[in-house]
Amino acid sequence: MSSEFVRLEVADGVGTIRLDRPKMNAISFQVQDELLAAAAEATERTDVRAVVLWGGERVFAAGNDVKEMAEKSYVDMVDRGDRLQAPITAIARIPKPVIAAVNGYALGGGCELALAADLRFAAEDAVLGQPEVLLGIIPGAGGTQRLARLVGPSTAKELMYTGRFVKADEALRIGLVDRVLPPGEVYDAAVAFARTFEHAAPYALRAIKDCVDRGLESDLETGLAIERHQFASVFATEDRAIGMRSFIENGPGKAEFEGR
Repeated sequence: MSSEFVRLEVADGVGTIRLDRPKMNAISFQVQDELLAAAAEATERTDVRAVVLWGGERVFAAGNDVKEMAEKSYVDMVDRGDRLQAPITAIARIPKPVIAAVNGYALGGGCELALAADLRFAAEDAVLGQPEVLLGIIPGAGGTQRLARLVGPSTAKELMYTGRFVKADEALRIGLVDRVLPPGEVYDAAVAFARTFEHAAPYALRAIKDCVDRGLESDLETGLAIERHQFASVFATEDRAIGMRSFIENGPGKAEFEGR
């Protein structure tokens, strides 16, 4: 994929969606559109088995482009609303493992982008938060929903009510991030983890993600129904036959899946 501020780089089964809009990776309307295109490409490409979101060694994304939004009206934002959420939703719906590698700031729209990942690896000096209230607005790209689901409603409300910044150690404690690493190791660790899925059973991974994500949006009974359907569906894959045959003949963890 070729675009001005967002690119998809693929190597060894890992697709890196790289934000590169100096100085702070502010998420402009153009960046939103390019993220949407990158998510679509990562979804479609069979050589991408897992995805890493990264904004570079200095900053993940310091928020949406406030200067661009400052002159917009109510009508403008009503018209833009779906396009504001669409790229973050598209990232969240990539049917593959997605890991956010967070260096520096992940604030506002940048935090919402990180929340769309399945896991978040953060640098020791990373700073996250939803400070929109300090501008007199609220998170508009999924922050009110995904943050509450991740850290719980009380913690999410406190963070969004105050707009305060959260350092990496606290982010790990409250479950906002999953690993904290030295700054120079964050991206490599995320890629190394993503690379473990290069030879995994992709349809099983896809089914797990669908069960968890859709189940969290439903009541328990509906979630269990989704799980039953997905459990049966993987029996239609060749990888299921390969995995079970390998287990019987060689024990666990030795199957060579074909991705079909």
